[in-house]
This record gives sequence, structure tokens and C-alpha cells, in this order.
Amino acid sequence: MNESHDKNQPHLERATLGGGCFWCLEAVYQQISGVKSVVSGYAGGARPNPSYEAVCTGATGHAEIVDILFDPQMVSFRDLLEIFFVIHDPTTLNYQGNDHGTQYRSVIFTHSDEQATIAREVVEELEQSKIYSSPVVTQIDIAPTIFPAEDYHQNYFQQHPNQGYCMAVVAPKLAKFRAKFKTLIAPQYF
Repeated sequence: MNESHDKNQPHLERATLGGGCFWCLEAVYQQISGVKSVVSGYAGGARPNPSYEAVCTGATGHAEIVDILFDPQMVSFRDLLEIFFVIHDPTTLNYQGNDHGTQYRSVIFTHSDEQATIAREVVEELEQSKIYSSPVVTQIDIAPTIFPAEDYHQNYFQQHPNQGYCMAVVAPKLAKFRAKFKTLIAPQYF
């Protein structure tokens, strides 16, 4: 997704998050009121226009991410982060469940100083609350160039709900989100 998208819709903000497989995050964030688009992609690596196969090797340095355009009048960046920290484990370095490698790292790529401040505050609140028995290892960094993933990765759960990984991994994360954040679910998903 390119930067000109924000200029066309100045009332929208952007959030870029990585927390394991992008199919899981995409399925959740697509159901939130105020979220206008969710694009699965890659960010944080050195190679331009990486392919899924290259990212999966771990050699490119990219993380699987979702790039979210949202209306801050309907859902806040803080809300998006609170969801983020419920639907993945921010204490595991470079893996989520059976997915291992730097491409599955927990990362928040910020698009403003305000987002960076909020991200640091939320992580600090998590640390102080002792919700997790291990330290939060989520990386917070300025958003780099973001590369959309291949078309077949977009809307993956919607198109393949009965696929094995979707049933075993994505669906439980979606159910966890839906149980905890009912007030943020868009009406069309009820």
C-alpha cells in the first residue's frame, strides 16, 4: 500500500501490525467497526518487493504484517493495540504457536509520534499489569516501506474458512476476539 492512499482519505489513519501469520490478524481486523481496509503484507526487511517464498526463508528480514486503514472517530489506535495484544502472544521472540522465524515476530510499525507514544504506553501497562509471566518482546519501530502480499493471501480466511490452518489457528483467534471485544465488531459481522 502506498503513502498516497492516506492523502486521498485524510480522515483515516494507518496502523501496521505484525503478530504471527497475517491471516489471523487480517481476519480479526476486518470485523472491526471503523476499519476501512486491511491488507496483508510484508515490512521491516531489506529486500524490495519480497515474495512470500522469500519472506518464509527468514532471509529477507521482513515480518508478515497487516496494514490497516481506520477511522479514529470510530475506533482508536489504542483499541487496535488492545486487540493485538489479546490475539497473539507478545512474549515469544520470533514465533507464534507452530510458526517460527523472524517473519512471525511481534511488531508495531508506527506512522506518527503519537502512535509510538501510545504503543510504548500500552506495552508498559502490560508489563506493569503482569498479565504475562514473561516480558513483552514486541518491537516498536517507525513504519518502513510496506509491501502488499500476493493476491492469494488477501481475505484468506474469508475465502478459505474450512482450510486446516484456518480452522485450527485463525478461527480460535477470531472467536477469542469476538468474545472479548463485542462492542467493536462491525454490525455486518453479527
